[in-house]
Amino acid sequence: MSKVFEFMKPYTIMVVVIVVLLTIEAICALVLPSYMADIVNYGVITGDIQFIWRSGVSMLLLTLFAVIVALAVGYFSAKTATGVANDLREAVFKKVLHFSNAELNKFSTSSLITRTTNDITQIQSTMMMALRQFIYAPIIGIGGIVRALERSVSMTWIIALATLCLVGVFGILGIVAMPKFKMIQNLIDKLNSVSRENLSGILIVRAFSTQRFEKKRFDKANKELSDTNLFVDQAFAFLNPSIMLVMNLTTALVVWVGAYQVSAFRADIGDIFAFLQYGMLIIFAFFMVAIMFVLLPRAVVSAGRIKEVLDTETSLKYRAESLSFPADFKGIVEFKDVCFKYPDTTEDDENVLNHISFTAKPNETTAIIGATGCGKSTIFKLLLRFFDVCSGKICIDGVDIRDVDKKELHDKIGYVPQKALLFSGSIRTNLLYADKSATEERVLDAVEISQSKGFINEREDGYDSNVAQGGSNLSGGQRQRLSIARALVKNAPINLFDDSFSALDLKTDALLRAALKKKTGKNTTIVIAQRISTIMDADQIVVLDEGKVVGLGKHRELMKTCSVYREIAASQLTEEEMNL
Repeated sequence: MSKVFEFMKPYTIMVVVIVVLLTIEAICALVLPSYMADIVNYGVITGDIQFIWRSGVSMLLLTLFAVIVALAVGYFSAKTATGVANDLREAVFKKVLHFSNAELNKFSTSSLITRTTNDITQIQSTMMMALRQFIYAPIIGIGGIVRALERSVSMTWIIALATLCLVGVFGILGIVAMPKFKMIQNLIDKLNSVSRENLSGILIVRAFSTQRFEKKRFDKANKELSDTNLFVDQAFAFLNPSIMLVMNLTTALVVWVGAYQVSAFRADIGDIFAFLQYGMLIIFAFFMVAIMFVLLPRAVVSAGRIKEVLDTETSLKYRAESLSFPADFKGIVEFKDVCFKYPDTTEDDENVLNHISFTAKPNETTAIIGATGCGKSTIFKLLLRFFDVCSGKICIDGVDIRDVDKKELHDKIGYVPQKALLFSGSIRTNLLYADKSATEERVLDAVEISQSKGFINEREDGYDSNVAQGGSNLSGGQRQRLSIARALVKNAPINLFDDSFSALDLKTDALLRAALKKKTGKNTTIVIAQRISTIMDADQIVVLDEGKVVGLGKHRELMKTCSVYREIAASQLTEEEMNL
């Protein structure tokens, strides 16, 4: 919880106000039984009606004042708890934005969603109650004991006995239920993950008719969470009856012992009434602690999970003072003997990339081709610095990208990912995602180059047409073309296309590449492709096989010198096309 307390510092004044108000409210609650005792002792027994009226009006006014104070406490508690929760969510979100892919893989998307939502909500709920009960309950409990002693020392053993019984109940429940709270949060992660996979892959589930299998998988995760929650709920189901039993037995003992003392003239009836009320206040204080006893362990687990995210340092290391690219930026990309393996692998695992060396220059198109899993997309992840190289280095205009500010690096690169992902909004907002200040002319040029103009104009709202989350209301080819247009709107000097033409028909592919070469020919363009027809006219082709460069040159050169390239060509091209 120490990390949560750090986020409470801006709300210190508000917490002090809550403490003062709660102290006033507790004093009001402790004073009221004394009024009742005085009414019985000096009003009812003596028949002094005026005294009863005066004391009654004072009690009503004091109660009204206590209600106003309680409302103020509720307002400030809610404001503090929601403020801290808001700050925590913002801090977690900002932290995740700076995570490298290694950290994202470590936590998983479903777990990060649970931590940002469910865990912080748990902390918020607990904090709101804790601000009131952790302060109010001790004052009521200690004050009630002191005031009870003032009324009758001889009956304090009853309260001591009740206190021991309640402590015993809390101790047993803590031993039984506490270990389950961390398990519950992990099971929520698991259920979230299964649900997310099912919802995002619903078309595949239906296509393969695996609904029954997926239902069993969901039911298993759901049952594990339900059973654990049920166990905890059943354990704590004994809490309220136990407290009520102790409360009723305490009442019976106070009345029984008090009756003997009154009959023996060792105590006044009013004092017995007051002692009984103070006893109830003390038990009520324990009841409030019991509620916190239920909520706090889960909140502590949630706080630990939030702390784990906030304390995680990104595996990407940055210089204290970042370098800048030269003023006359050209966009020469150099891979110099680069080796890489993913962070979550062991020392015995082989590298994904081994001794990769090539140079991509402006005014040229560099293509990367190879079998699935040979490391093509990993090259782009390293160039964008989603991961850092294990050895060797990647330079742009002679500057190691590890020495450059990440934002400056990304400002120089227009990236089209392998999976064309669009955001909910409109076509226009997606096109302007990388550069909101882009001119209308630049947007129209990007749309024309990406061959998106036709289907955009066919829509009733044109550029203001709605785009569903992930672009689910668009075809694969339309999403891909809009992703390309989005990168072109950025107008970056380096363009990366990660298998970005795979969903296009051959005609659209050819038109797009021709327009791309005409409009962005001066830029450095690196293309990852599966189809040789897409890259045949590239200025330079890098052939990868099992993470190594096995061929480097133009199409005709590679057809003569690279067996891997010839095999790929043989599987895709006709004999006539191979001889071109």
